[in-house]
Amino acid sequence: MEDSNTLKESESSCNFFNFISSDLTQLILSHLPIRSIIRCSAVCKLWHSITTAPAFISVADATPWFFLYGRNNIFVKKNQAFAFDPDANEWIKLPTNLFPPSILPESSFTGAGGFFFNTTANNFSFSPILKPSWRETNPLKFSRLNPLIGVINSDFESNSSLPTIIVVAGVRFIGGLVDIEDNLSVEIYDPNLDSWDLCPPLPADFRSNSSQSLSSALHKSKFYVFGIYSCFISSFDLKNRVWSEVQTLRPPGVIISFLVSCRNQLMLAGICNGRRGPTFSLWRIDELMMEFSEVAIMPSDLLDCLFNDYDGDEDDDVDDQFASLRCVGFGDFVFVFNEEHRRNYPACVCEIGTNSGECRWRRVPDLPEPVNRFHKVGGFCSTVSFRQIQR
Repeated sequence: MEDSNTLKESESSCNFFNFISSDLTQLILSHLPIRSIIRCSAVCKLWHSITTAPAFISVADATPWFFLYGRNNIFVKKNQAFAFDPDANEWIKLPTNLFPPSILPESSFTGAGGFFFNTTANNFSFSPILKPSWRETNPLKFSRLNPLIGVINSDFESNSSLPTIIVVAGVRFIGGLVDIEDNLSVEIYDPNLDSWDLCPPLPADFRSNSSQSLSSALHKSKFYVFGIYSCFISSFDLKNRVWSEVQTLRPPGVIISFLVSCRNQLMLAGICNGRRGPTFSLWRIDELMMEFSEVAIMPSDLLDCLFNDYDGDEDDDVDDQFASLRCVGFGDFVFVFNEEHRRNYPACVCEIGTNSGECRWRRVPDLPEPVNRFHKVGGFCSTVSFRQIQR
């Protein structure tokens, strides 16, 4: 009986939309969360034709999702990945087959620009996020683990589209050991030739830093690298393929901070130790002058939620208390999360409006149970292509 009523309501909705223009219907549907659009495409022939048309796909909002993945080094079957849709305010538990079949404990797994990436000592592979189809590239020139990875270009409108990828830093893997002193060259993947171009290495100031202590952001044809503790920053010009001089970008009292690209601007997000205790702030960065201005502060109750069960000693170093904090962002959103299992990976999000005073904070719902125990947790923020889901 309930299904019959639902069907009648859907038919009634379609009948209503028959009296308004297709352009207006397209505009209304384009602002729905992606999962709602998929459901709408199955309601009636009219909505299906609208949501599958190229014109609709080009205007549909591409809200960035927050992806959280956990690795278990002993039992591969306990690996899990989750996606959070901020528009729908819900988590989606992703299927286990999105991980590459040959994933190993010593491999590095991450994502960016609509793709997952898996790097081992000798291989590099990638796959669209929601449509697992792993493709192995020709080997990197330098064997490396835990590099920073960015997608320079990817055209989801083409069914045969492959991404142009930049790989920076990491640690060199030699005979079962890693060499943290090796300053690895930047490599850029040419999908047309299936080859890697060597470029100048990350400046020596960042030596001995793996991706665990670096953050990165792609902004205006430059790939920025930032030390989350050192606060060193440098950018790689993707056209001229040279690095800028290394500068220091450290707001007063900052303990740990992360570089993100949001609303077509560089932003810094991090913990500051002030006279009244730790606070989490967002700063807008002027990439020309490398100056910063504060735009938002996380409400104290949300910061408490991220560390609500801290049971360390009062004499513990403040830096150690927040060492498990991580931050990623893209588009209108900055996500902050705790990578410790005993806290069950709490997270919150800041939605950045057109004006600095419009920043809105909220807590992200808990992960859907059951959540396994992980040895390594990572997160990233990426847009999800509606065309990619349709395939």
